[in-house]
Amino acid sequence: MSQIFGDFTEDSNTSQEYIIVGFSPSATPIEQRWRNNGLSADFLADYLMAFFPDNGSFPHINTPSKEIKSAVSYIANELLENAMKFNCNRSPEPIVIQLQVLSDRLIFTTTNSIESQKVSPFQEFLEELMSSDPHDLYVSMLERSALESDRFESHIGYLTMITDYGVKLGWKFENLSADPEVKMVTTMVKLCL
Repeated sequence: MSQIFGDFTEDSNTSQEYIIVGFSPSATPIEQRWRNNGLSADFLADYLMAFFPDNGSFPHINTPSKEIKSAVSYIANELLENAMKFNCNRSPEPIVIQLQVLSDRLIFTTTNSIESQKVSPFQEFLEELMSSDPHDLYVSMLERSALESDRFESHIGYLTMITDYGVKLGWKFENLSADPEVKMVTTMVKLCL
């Protein structure tokens, strides 16, 4: 059984243009993977630029390609950082990021395992996110983060994606049949062009 939060759609795989990158959670130490997040995010942004015509813009899209490239790099980096940070390292499941290119939007998805006891606090934040004004919540989380920096998960990256890039976010939580103490979470980010 799965649980859906936010703007998560199962039928979004309508694009024939996509890239998927997978990471083995046990292949390298987290410190090494952490350093490679920016490199991987920039790779996805560079890959996307191959879809732009020579004049540097998508047909019928007014957003300059440099802005789109910057947004892709930021969003991919934030998604990878969250996936690596909250991944259950004892799970053999890979951490996966996918970028789909559609005519009017980009869809990012990341999938990673998460320990069951971390799911409830995360879902509480998602409920708060969906029921709050994103700008107000952003300021509130910044203030709380400054006061409780050593023990507070601010999720500022998600809020920045919403406030700066106008993305739609969604999550799907699923049980892993092999390990009931570990769940899979898929995060979906939709960026309109």
